[in-house]
Amino acid sequence: MLLAGDDDVPPQFIQRDDWGGEVMRRLDDGWCAALDRRSMRCTIYAVRPLICREYELGDYDCLIQRQRIPILMQRKEDT
Repeated sequence: MLLAGDDDVPPQFIQRDDWGGEVMRRLDDGWCAALDRRSMRCTIYAVRPLICREYELGDYDCLIQRQRIPILMQRKEDT
């Protein structure tokens, strides 16, 4: 995810893309480095990037992403 100029993400969660832009760091398996995999919650919620703040839980894009990641659907069904 490309970061906006005024995002205040801690540096350990930022990397540069091939074009020099700052993006959220991803782990080798593609997951966001700021995501706590046990709780499935953002560890930098208070300073999460703009794109994450604008992402509406349960909207069409959210549901599509959840379908792509089976563990998220499983967690939803377990609750």
